[in-house]
Amino acid sequence: MMAQRNDGSGRAPVAIVRPTTSVTSGPAVTQKLVNASVAFGNLLKGTFGPNGLDKMMYKTSGETAVTNDGAKIVAELLVKHPAAKAFVQLAESQENACGDGVTGCLILASELMREAGRLLEKGLHPLLAVKGYQAALETTLQVLEQRIERISPTDIDRLMLVAKTSMTGTAAESGSDHLARCIVDAAQTVAGESNGVLHVRTEDVRMTKRGEGTLSDTSLLQGLVLERRFELDRMPRNLSSGSVAVLSCPIALEQSAREAEIEISSPDEWVAFMEEEERLLEKKSLQILESGATIVVCAEEIDPRALHRFVDAGLFVLAGFERAGAEDVAKASGAQLIDHLDDLTASALGTFESMNVEIFEGEDARRERIHLDFGKNSGLATVDVGGGDGVATEEIIRGLYDALCSVTSAMETGEVLLGGGSLHIAASLAIKDAAEQHGGRERLAMEAFSRALEAIPSVLISNSGNDQLDCLLELRAQHRQGNSSFGVAETGLCEPIDQAWASAETLAHGLEAACDTACGLLRVDQVISARGD
Repeated sequence: MMAQRNDGSGRAPVAIVRPTTSVTSGPAVTQKLVNASVAFGNLLKGTFGPNGLDKMMYKTSGETAVTNDGAKIVAELLVKHPAAKAFVQLAESQENACGDGVTGCLILASELMREAGRLLEKGLHPLLAVKGYQAALETTLQVLEQRIERISPTDIDRLMLVAKTSMTGTAAESGSDHLARCIVDAAQTVAGESNGVLHVRTEDVRMTKRGEGTLSDTSLLQGLVLERRFELDRMPRNLSSGSVAVLSCPIALEQSAREAEIEISSPDEWVAFMEEEERLLEKKSLQILESGATIVVCAEEIDPRALHRFVDAGLFVLAGFERAGAEDVAKASGAQLIDHLDDLTASALGTFESMNVEIFEGEDARRERIHLDFGKNSGLATVDVGGGDGVATEEIIRGLYDALCSVTSAMETGEVLLGGGSLHIAASLAIKDAAEQHGGRERLAMEAFSRALEAIPSVLISNSGNDQLDCLLELRAQHRQGNSSFGVAETGLCEPIDQAWASAETLAHGLEAACDTACGLLRVDQVISARGD
């Protein structure tokens, strides 16, 4: 980039950046950003909706991932273009905020950029396009608010429809009824109130791979599934209800921090020394036994002598447990995490309803899986996904996670909306009516926003193999006639929708985030590349 001197001295222009830097200005900037955005949207369109197909992501390391989850696809791409990076950030924002709706959000943002590119080529000022888009978004959110249906957090049937809608088109769809019930029950298990407000933490729902059976063998456990080998094979394999002690202190003799030597001058002194060690260890063991705990989980080591004493008394013991895992057991059971054995009292114990061990004999080694059931008041829940241990099960878990996020959002807000593109077509028609009230050029951008919204039902129709134009015209006509329940059914035809429901919060966030990203890119008037490309 050169700064031209105007002092008439005839000197050469002053270089303010390196010669390899390229500067793109004017319409070429818009064309670059629009082309990248459209390419990004086209990449994801084929995965959208109940009839969307999967992408196979082959990494440089040789690993393969097969998925149609928008967030996973975006995360695997090695994106270089600045506009595409903005879309990656958009996907991360939607995923972090809602956990679902990433693909629809990216497709809408791509279409907004496509429509804006056409307007800017015709001479519309970018800020007028931004103003029109923001006015259209306001109208869209008003339509969304009008179409919201309220549900209670205990409306199991409607929540199951939300879960099934989220899983439709994913690998988890084949067992949607059973899996949707597991997801809703898991969300109900971990739901809790704080200051009169319902909170459902998706982090409190764990998903594990069973590694055996089929998808129909998936089950929900109101507790935890732990996979680890036992210290002693003679430990009990099944226990009925009892109490749990969770320790973060070792049950062993304390070692000196410094090196020390003890001089023993007679056999009697040696015997006395050993007896004192036994007495100290016995005291620690008695504190555990007298507490009444049936299961002992320790995040530190347990002396083998104490371990044998516990097992002889019928206790189930897990030693050397990770601290995070011990904290999970404490949270699920309602126990206190004990840092010193003197604090171990009956009130510090948690409770469990059952414990059983599942053993799988594999080719490499034996797998032992501990099922700890803490009942309906458990602070944690685990969805144990049946099937193999490969990429197929990973894709199922991704679908289940999206469904869980949608269900928790619907429970917390109590607001759901009809899916199938019915919101988008209704908002599109409302924006066209609102644009008639604007006399300025921003109405062109509002109409462009309206056309971009129609891309969502259009993609649903296209992916089903039906005629895009005929179905879209039929959908417009039905909504004009007041049939607001019409949308794109799973068959790809224009029909009344009563089974497809989505979280209103997820849809609203996706609309706002897509509009904000498009408006941010439209404000760019110059691209300066230090790489020269």
